[in-house]
Amino acid sequence: MDKLLKTLLLLLLLSSQSFFAQQISNTAQEIERQKADLETQKSLKENYKKLDYKLDQLKKEQKELESKKKALSKSENDLKSTKEKISKLELANQKIENKITTSSISEEEIQKQRIKTKENEVNIQKLKLNQITQEKELEKAMSAI
Repeated sequence: MDKLLKTLLLLLLLSSQSFFAQQISNTAQEIERQKADLETQKSLKENYKKLDYKLDQLKKEQKELESKKKALSKSENDLKSTKEKISKLELANQKIENKITTSSISEEEIQKQRIKTKENEVNIQKLKLNQITQEKELEKAMSAI
């Protein structure tokens, strides 16, 4: 009976050691899994930070491009408007010249019409200078994009 008790005790002791060893192994595996989870979470946070930063940069670039696009559009419209004004003044001068040459009007009226054409010519020259400036601004806006 003594041998039986010793054997039983030995088996009980071995099974408890096996049980504790298995629990320690399970605990170690759990700790490793938790470490891996923490590393994954840390990596995810870093990646989200990087993505947020890149998104902010892209939004800034988009705003800059939209601003440059607006500037380009404005320059194009200003230039178009100036060209239209020049064309209108040139057409007006042609009509005045035709009126002077084709109709019989008084010398005084002819002088008034010639003054008007000279005024238009001055305005045309001013607009042409303005047009040159606008073309340079347009080139700047185009090169900025």
